[in-house]
Amino acid sequence: MFERFTKDARAVVMGAVEHRERSGEDRVEEAHMLLALLDREGSRGSFALASLGPADRRDSVAGALAEARRRGGLSRADADALSGLGIDLTEIVSRVEEAHGAGALAGGRKDVGRWSGRRPFSRGAKDLLTESLRIAVAHHDRHIGDEHLLLALTARPGVPAEVLADHGVTYDGVRRVLWGGGAAKAG
Repeated sequence: MFERFTKDARAVVMGAVEHRERSGEDRVEEAHMLLALLDREGSRGSFALASLGPADRRDSVAGALAEARRRGGLSRADADALSGLGIDLTEIVSRVEEAHGAGALAGGRKDVGRWSGRRPFSRGAKDLLTESLRIAVAHHDRHIGDEHLLLALTARPGVPAEVLADHGVTYDGVRRVLWGGGAAKAG
């Protein structure tokens, strides 16, 4: 499938691998794809991101992703559901970190993939790539661009979509900017 990716989409995937390596995590996650998308400039995906909110959101998005990782990757919706059952996620995180150190729920083994040279992708990241293909096909696009990756991130439930929505980037907003119905259109 990688041969169907544009130069910008390939750069996002490679950037996600770099984010994974810098963080020492064992798999490329959807959050790494989001961070790599935020690194891009001059692409359709970066145009959509810039059109839908403040340009200086990168640090805020990275902070929100780190906080979710600290919670073991649970979204606010997950935390709210647990709260409805009488489970205080903040208290659990505090106790785990007290016993095992800060960031204990963040996980990540630093030795995975170093020996084999493989850069494994999580199930969520693989599903994101598959969803981006579906979106490209639905729009009759021959190649998968970074805009398809962005749209797939906003379409899938979970922390990246939640963080993007908190920063004014939603599925409908991205679609409007890229394919019409909004004030601006990507070229």
